[in-house]
Amino acid sequence: MAELIIIPAIVIGAVIGLYELILIHRDEHFRGSHWFGHGLHAGIFAIAATFITMNTSYVYANFDFLHSIPLIQNPLVFQILVGLVMMIKVHAASAVVKGTIGSTKGMKETWAHSFVVAGLVIAAPYIYPFIQPMLPAGWK
Repeated sequence: MAELIIIPAIVIGAVIGLYELILIHRDEHFRGSHWFGHGLHAGIFAIAATFITMNTSYVYANFDFLHSIPLIQNPLVFQILVGLVMMIKVHAASAVVKGTIGSTKGMKETWAHSFVVAGLVIAAPYIYPFIQPMLPAGWK
């Protein structure tokens, strides 16, 4: 029976969200509520997506109906789908945030940065076994 991974999923998701915030800040310098709002948005979505990908085994073990859905019968395909949704979300969210130089266009984080963030979300469950020994004993 697969275990639910809670604290590490939240921590890794928060780190990915912080990384996304750093990337968007590097792409375009912006101030005030846009920075905080995008940071909050990035963190929440990164935590949610990472939580989903890190607990795919648990979900598949407990929800049998997922095995009958043709496109997501394989847990890895489901994780990749979550990553693709995350990539589109990252790019779309950055496109609606205005830059500081009076531009009416969105900041449009590069696709490469969006791809890196999505890749980290997909890779999180595979990276976790390597970093698990470094985490405090009570984190499961």
